Amino acid sequence: MIERELYIRKIRPFMNQNIVKVLTGIRRCGKSVMLQLIQEDLIKQGAEQEQFLFVNFESKSKTYLQSVETCYQHIKQFTEKSKKRVYLMLDEIQELTGWETMVNACMIDFDVDIYITGSNAKMLSGELATYLGGRYVEFKVYPFSYGEMLSAVGEEASPQNFQRYLVQGGMPFLYQFPFQDESVKQYLNDIYSSIILKDIAERYKIRDLEQLKRIFLYFITGIGHTFSAGNIIKYLKNERRSLSMETVYNYIEYGKSACLFHFVKREDVIGKRVLQFQEKIYLADHGMREAIYGNNLRDIDQILENIIYMELLRRGYEVYVGKADTQEVDFVAKKGNEKIYVQVAYLLADERTVEREFSVLEKIPDNYPKYVVTMDEISRSRNGIPNKNIRDFLLMNQW
Repeated sequence: MIERELYIRKIRPFMNQNIVKVLTGIRRCGKSVMLQLIQEDLIKQGAEQEQFLFVNFESKSKTYLQSVETCYQHIKQFTEKSKKRVYLMLDEIQELTGWETMVNACMIDFDVDIYITGSNAKMLSGELATYLGGRYVEFKVYPFSYGEMLSAVGEEASPQNFQRYLVQGGMPFLYQFPFQDESVKQYLNDIYSSIILKDIAERYKIRDLEQLKRIFLYFITGIGHTFSAGNIIKYLKNERRSLSMETVYNYIEYGKSACLFHFVKREDVIGKRVLQFQEKIYLADHGMREAIYGNNLRDIDQILENIIYMELLRRGYEVYVGKADTQEVDFVAKKGNEKIYVQVAYLLADERTVEREFSVLEKIPDNYPKYVVTMDEISRSRNGIPNKNIRDFLLMNQW
């Protein structure tokens, strides 16, 4: 296990506090390992191994996992035997119907410090928010960053391992062993199928699975591009299929709730208005695109954008696509009083490309940091705006 200190640092202030810690993220992004890392951190602080109760709700081997009542009784028995506070680790809890009431009851009835994980980004918008109003805090977990990937394989940054990251993405399991390309694709395809079937089709009772897959493939091929529901309907008409606007928006919400897709709004960086139409779409793990559709290296400009977007999210930024007059800023990222602007391109191959990428940042009338991030090995910085190689940019401690 690598130390995912970026997350532990955020969680640590809430350890041993009477508040539920909720870790959400796409399947297999490392949430279960995060529970183990939290356990290690708590043991360093003085907790003992016997104080921890782990419950994995994806397992079918334990009879007490069958219902809220039997699970509650199992937790009750464990806490009654313990002479100290119990650290309750509930993994993939969305698999248990009615789990919200159980978590609330455990908070009230026992001396427990609760940590839960789930693969549904909307799990906090319903019952749990009602039951625990103000008594939970959410941490979003993402696949490996480039820096975490390097730690996992024990290597220094290089063009070779960055190309591996471009193709494989950041799912942690892939960096435990030197998998062959076909094994990588099979693993990522299996995760994607599990998301489609378990997190979306079963949960939302979708009958036309083939149509859902077609729409999601449309999203996957078009990451980094402007999206609209109308475009999807036209796309389906060309394939002699029909779909209502409402269903399109429902499918979008399902993809977001499964932590699979991220839709990014536009902001007018000069007029300071959020523009409510034509969002861009990004994928939680770009390696899935290679496994499902291929062409990551061919469509490298899209993949680089996706990588930068996910890195901004990891670091806690709220991200918009910027608009300055008729030009576009790839990312406007805000965190508290911080703000940065990022342009992403494959290579600054000619003066026209240099002009396009730098001129839009030069129009923005503020002094926040601005970057042009590319795969160039030689910097083409201009007018105080640095041109950063993407490997260096991703490994910077602070922007």
